[in-house]
Amino acid sequence: MSKFFRICGEVCATHPWEVIVAVIALTSCFLTVDRQVIPVSNKPTHCVGCLEEQFHAADMVVMTLIRCLAILYSYHQFRNLQTLGSKYILGIAGLFMVFSSFVFTSTLLNFLHIDLVDLKDALFFFLLLIDLSKAATLAQFALTASSTEDISKQIARGVSILGPTLTLDTLVETLVIGVGTLSGVRRLEMLSYFACLSAIVNYVIFMTFYPACLSLMLELAKISNFYGEKQQLVRKKLLEENDKSNPALQRVKLIMSFGLLAVHLHSRWLMNEDEFKTSEKGFENKVNCSEDTSLYGLIMKQFVLGADHIVILILLVTLMIKFIFFEPKEHLKDQLEQDLLLEIKKDIQSKQHIRTTSINVESQTENVQGEILEYEEDVNDKDTDVSRSLQNCLEIYRTEGGAAHLSDKEIIMLVDTKHIPAYNLEKAVQNPERGVKVRRKIVANQLKLPFVFLNMPYKNYDYTKVMGSCCENVLGYVPVPLGVAGPLLLDDKFYYIPMATTEGCLVASTNRGCRAIEKTGVKSRIVADGMTRGPVVRFPSVTKASEVIVWLKTPEYFAKVKDQFDSTSRFARLSKLSTHIAGRYLFIRFIAETGDAMGMNMISKGSEKALIYIQSIFKEMEIISLSGNVCSDKKPAAINWIEGRGKSVVCEAIIPANIVHTVLKTNTHSLVDLNISKNMVGSAVAGSVGGFNAHAANIVTAIYIATGQDAAQNVASSNCITIMEPCGEKGDDLLISCTMPSVEIGTVGGGTILPAQTACLEMLGVKGPHMENPGDNAKQLARIICGAVLAGELSLMAALASGHLVKSHLRYNRSYSEKDPSSTKLGDRSISCQT
Repeated sequence: MSKFFRICGEVCATHPWEVIVAVIALTSCFLTVDRQVIPVSNKPTHCVGCLEEQFHAADMVVMTLIRCLAILYSYHQFRNLQTLGSKYILGIAGLFMVFSSFVFTSTLLNFLHIDLVDLKDALFFFLLLIDLSKAATLAQFALTASSTEDISKQIARGVSILGPTLTLDTLVETLVIGVGTLSGVRRLEMLSYFACLSAIVNYVIFMTFYPACLSLMLELAKISNFYGEKQQLVRKKLLEENDKSNPALQRVKLIMSFGLLAVHLHSRWLMNEDEFKTSEKGFENKVNCSEDTSLYGLIMKQFVLGADHIVILILLVTLMIKFIFFEPKEHLKDQLEQDLLLEIKKDIQSKQHIRTTSINVESQTENVQGEILEYEEDVNDKDTDVSRSLQNCLEIYRTEGGAAHLSDKEIIMLVDTKHIPAYNLEKAVQNPERGVKVRRKIVANQLKLPFVFLNMPYKNYDYTKVMGSCCENVLGYVPVPLGVAGPLLLDDKFYYIPMATTEGCLVASTNRGCRAIEKTGVKSRIVADGMTRGPVVRFPSVTKASEVIVWLKTPEYFAKVKDQFDSTSRFARLSKLSTHIAGRYLFIRFIAETGDAMGMNMISKGSEKALIYIQSIFKEMEIISLSGNVCSDKKPAAINWIEGRGKSVVCEAIIPANIVHTVLKTNTHSLVDLNISKNMVGSAVAGSVGGFNAHAANIVTAIYIATGQDAAQNVASSNCITIMEPCGEKGDDLLISCTMPSVEIGTVGGGTILPAQTACLEMLGVKGPHMENPGDNAKQLARIICGAVLAGELSLMAALASGHLVKSHLRYNRSYSEKDPSSTKLGDRSISCQT
């Protein structure tokens, strides 16, 4: 039956307008059906005073108590909605369910020509019968959708889970309450009739009208991914609640239903036709004992206040005010999260305990695997089916050109049996995102940690740009906070600097430096451009190696090598060769401009072709490696510091004395003295190579991650010497310069093709290749980085000079220090990180 209810829920959720219009149209038809009105002259004379007989004092007290209990019970149910997430969204869903069910029930009673005079009592009886928990649970299923497109799918899943149980409950409830219609007591019969109809209408509305309205409400409000990273936990909780159903209880309900049905049929058959006509006649007399039995008349009667109405009204208003304005404001999702995490820990601990026993390990693995497939991610419909045999799966995989038609379990089986390489899942399933999902399950199974990837996102990412370019064996992506510093006035133009980092105060510090140079600005220049690759070759003797050095320095032969190198690319142009000999080993350092690309692949291709040409001249030359570490790439090396690599940039700025005092909270003399003592003498004592700065690597790495650069190249790219000197008529102004000889950077290729990184490059105005002058975008990005480094150096040095560094870190990172007072002092840690 679950499949049938899933189809029903999916139809209602994917076609909300059609379902809503159909239900409302049907309701309108019910309301417009002509009714036979008994003439006034035919009214029974004995109905005068019948209302007064019904509402005597004792009856009013009892009904008032029942109404108060109904309101308190409803208030209790709405309170329980808070534990499921947003009390407003789920509260609206529950309230809508109550309202719509009551309206449609009243419409049905009107269509059946049943007197509605007692409906005001039945309303409170109706509140006692309706169960908001299922309406809230279905709303919670909808809120676990990760996107607006996923809402209908989650609603269909909720209907498939709740539908069978609700169907059985409605059947039992109708038959049990229906016994009251046989009592012969008029008021009890009326309430029982209304309750039975309410249960049936509520069931129909829940299965059709409510899912459609819920889907429409969430889609129009654009509510998706409501629980964020905790949605998998909530889904697990919902599925666990469904698994808690007791089969014995279900069988008892079925047996009781058949028994009650027999009682009803037996009672109805015993009624002869005369008794039925008599009761029908009496019922008609009772129906017409009110002055106005129309729906409009009934509604207007509700506004006539009596003593009991005043009590109910006061109670209702008080509870509403308390629920809306005085309930605790903290979001109770945190409590739900803690409860679920506690349960997960217990599950994992119990599994670990079981694994230490002598139970069969293979069966344990299968159990864990099944659990992951059910809870860890969105479950594919195929995953719920029984897996086909290995032979059948292989036949489908080979004949249909891929594993797209296999379930996740079957794909994992093919991976385990080495028929599909784990690194090739995206291609095998012809869907990169699904390939990543399956790989996550495989790794989680191997780690024996079902929920290890619970907080690692993987959806809604363009993996087509990653495959074969940026990363392999992808499991998802790691979000890094992205901040902005600026505006930075560089060469008479303002720039906002994107910085991806997890270090507190870094963006704020750089931003303060930008503010300090906002009026005077930074001037920058590119003084050299050339990416390098340094192969190592070997000769039979040092004399032969020396001969090749002389040969390469001859302009005629250098030109021939250059022709071979340049023929491999439209942009790579060999500009220089430098040779370094060590015995019979020769290191040839190729230096070339590479346009807007960082150029490592480009220059490697050109170097390989040039080496083959040189080897054709010197047959005894042995090519050992295309990279001989003289490049030198991603390693600290003096050669990059001295000769440069990539873009060599220099920039400077003049900071007026008043800015030094007001913005930087220090003075020029203190900054100059600190710079000599720290960045010059201190770095020299440490034997630093290119480290004559305060924290250039911080800014370089943050911008590299934001713009899709190779973050490992911050080793050489962070080479920087910061110089501070007094200037101006009185020597109170500050002249600061930063020289960075080896900024390895590009605006095309690598991670620059990813969407978020592309956005950061576009933010700086250097996205992609420069159409008119290839290489200008990469050079401009190098200038921006050097200017941002200058701003960061200025701010940190000022903080050290004024003694504000520790205070600022304690202020901006106070949440961490408060959470863990026993940890190392944050200020000390920050100094070691930044300085």
